Amino acid sequence: MESQTIQNLKTRLIQEQERLNKQIEQLEDTGLDDSLADSTSELSRYDNHPADLGSETFERSKDFALRGNERLLLSKVERALEDIAAGTYGYCKKCGNPISEDRLEAIPWAGTCLSCQEEDDRPDPFPRPLEEEILETPFYRTFLDRENEHRESVGFDGEDALQAVLRWGSSDSPQDIPGSHDYKSLYPDSEEHDGIVDPADRIPTQPRSKR
Repeated sequence: MESQTIQNLKTRLIQEQERLNKQIEQLEDTGLDDSLADSTSELSRYDNHPADLGSETFERSKDFALRGNERLLLSKVERALEDIAAGTYGYCKKCGNPISEDRLEAIPWAGTCLSCQEEDDRPDPFPRPLEEEILETPFYRTFLDRENEHRESVGFDGEDALQAVLRWGSSDSPQDIPGSHDYKSLYPDSEEHDGIVDPADRIPTQPRSKR
């Protein structure tokens, strides 16, 4: 990217930074950090019906959302200015490829290329609650094994319960399950060793006869 183009984008970023700082300052000057009781000149809200303060509560939440959005955008602008100073501006943070000039002209603070951004914006077809990322046994979803081995539970979990039920049969046949060859492999991870570590553990032990 030409130095003149980078300089023009830097000028736009500085102007955007000044605008955002001014916008945040204006929002905070309206008493955003004051309590709702102070802003409405009410001694207490307990003697009022909740609907009496509906408009005030909505406006307060809207101002909080606007300030949060401006702060988020400001952080992206400041990060772009830091990248210009470091000489890494214009490269995707995910794949490392150059970001097109057209995209930077439209969004000077863009940190990813168009393809990576589209991948991030693509909705998850099977979304799960965010709290599941930090839950541990026995509270997290145990239907499937975890990708990280250190988080897999060796106890009887949801997947083991499903396997125990499906061992007695289901309406599926081997032709319905890819990779299945008989009726004994019609459930997830049917090749797992049940209650043993090695196939040799299935060999019964017999006491050695006395000579």
